[in-house]
Amino acid sequence: MTIRIATFNMENLFRRPTAFRLENPADREKVLADFAKLVAVLDLPTYSDADKAEILRIVKAYRAYEVDDPRHPDPKGPPPIVVNQSRPGKLTGLFETSGPPKTPHIEITATGRGSWTGWAELGQDDLDMSMVRNTGRVVAEVDADILLTVEVEDRLTLERFNTQVLADALGRRPYPYNLLIDGNDPRGIDIGILSRHPITSVRSHLFDTDPDHPADRLFSRDCPEFEIQLDGTPLVILGNHLKSKFRDDPELRLAQAKRVAEIYRAAAERTPHVMVAGDLNDDPESEAAAQLLDTGLRDVMSHPSYHGEPGTHGQCSRLQDKLDYLLLPPPLWHEVQHVGLETRGIFADGIKSFDTVTSKLTEASDHAALYADLDL
Repeated sequence: MTIRIATFNMENLFRRPTAFRLENPADREKVLADFAKLVAVLDLPTYSDADKAEILRIVKAYRAYEVDDPRHPDPKGPPPIVVNQSRPGKLTGLFETSGPPKTPHIEITATGRGSWTGWAELGQDDLDMSMVRNTGRVVAEVDADILLTVEVEDRLTLERFNTQVLADALGRRPYPYNLLIDGNDPRGIDIGILSRHPITSVRSHLFDTDPDHPADRLFSRDCPEFEIQLDGTPLVILGNHLKSKFRDDPELRLAQAKRVAEIYRAAAERTPHVMVAGDLNDDPESEAAAQLLDTGLRDVMSHPSYHGEPGTHGQCSRLQDKLDYLLLPPPLWHEVQHVGLETRGIFADGIKSFDTVTSKLTEASDHAALYADLDL
């Protein structure tokens, strides 16, 4: 029986942080840097005058004080950063506003993390439906039996994509099984799976801690172990989305890769059919990739049947553009029949895109979908 297994970083399905849609990378990085700064300051036990001034600066700069009103939407779009405060009758909020709603006077009233209930998050905006359909077109063209989905909002969103986009809009077969456990990323970008074969179990590693910082979670998202029931030996897929290179922390990414290698070895004692898939956010010559390749796992893009581009991200033209992986153990490596890369959802120089992908605002993702056919 031939099984097609794929991984695809979808970059969200229906909603995406507004910051990620900024065309100028410097503007995008500025928002994300200020968001990280705000989150760090808000977690301080006591706010100094300087801390309050920094909170106020960011709240004003990104309209984080705005309350969404569908009857009177802001012409500038949703705020890039939002502060969710406690409901009336609970602890006091972070700030109080007075004056005109669009240009209010803002006073930081909280004195520290323990004095208010709430949190900051990146503002979200609906994606253009042409982008959503192009994401569906990539998934439909690959037509994998098992698809690891990276950067997906939640399981119900994955199910809506499955039924409303794949089935209803594109007329393709929906997947009978899908699973996703919310991860550690506050932006709500998670790792899920779509399958035409029963998903019999999942083991989460949400609560693994960083060896160098025991109080911190190790995985930026998670490293779920999805067990798929095939006709014979169960297949275990370790889904990954390691630390990104934005505000890079290569030591954290390396620690994550080391832990994935440990999880792989443990899973391989239960079944010989274990593979690592997803977005490692590093190239094959990196220390993080080496940790996994040293286990005996092999990258399907090095298989003799693969003849495509060396990368999976952006222009896909360089080895440094390779971020996405299907790593197979020896028992599965010998069953590979074909390896392919679906790049047509990307809008970039040198990429022949789908005719419906006409700009960065309509591309499915800036990642290609990587797939392999195995005789199982």
